[in-house]
Amino acid sequence: MSRIVVFGAGGNAGRKAVAEAVSRGHAVTAVVRDPGRHEGVRGHGVTLVAGDVTRAENVAAVAAGHDAVISTVYRADVPADEFYTSAADALVAGLSQAGVERLVTVGIGTALEVAPGVAVHDAPDFPEEYRRFSVGHSSEIAILAGSGLDWVVVTPPPVFLDAEAERTGVYRAGGGAVLPVEEGAPAFSYADLAVALVDEATERRHTRAVVAVA
Repeated sequence: MSRIVVFGAGGNAGRKAVAEAVSRGHAVTAVVRDPGRHEGVRGHGVTLVAGDVTRAENVAAVAAGHDAVISTVYRADVPADEFYTSAADALVAGLSQAGVERLVTVGIGTALEVAPGVAVHDAPDFPEEYRRFSVGHSSEIAILAGSGLDWVVVTPPPVFLDAEAERTGVYRAGGGAVLPVEEGAPAFSYADLAVALVDEATERRHTRAVVAVA
């Protein structure tokens, strides 16, 4: 059994990651900003706590005694470059202080490459407001790369994920480029993204890398 922290446990990816980890017999500390709004996350094997992923001292306090951390965080009310930079800085400092090496974060598919050095968000017709979010979200990668953490950024396809689809337990993993998908194939699901996240948290299949999944 592993002890896993999930930051952003109230969101689509976070809730599925909590459920996936618990189903495998792991103990989960589910971190949200306001536990009162997310009582549904609480359950057997889950400790629901309040936390702020942008504060290193808070990260350290929550993560102490755990084996790995999964971060699925998102803020709509803070510019992406500001939020994800602050979160990455706090995670690096806080986890280092807590003695937790393994960090698994959810990346953004539009930052994956469609050609060497060319991300989806670099396309000429890509909407500027979405590009700002995508670039801001992926700002965490440089910070993680400069740290001593054993990190991996698990990145789903650049499409809307299916929040309702049942878990299949099957996914493909690649590098930092968009994985090809057969025409007519169903959308990748949050449930199967959670499988990949927990696999990486517990089995450490990749290290210090961006990993596309589909």
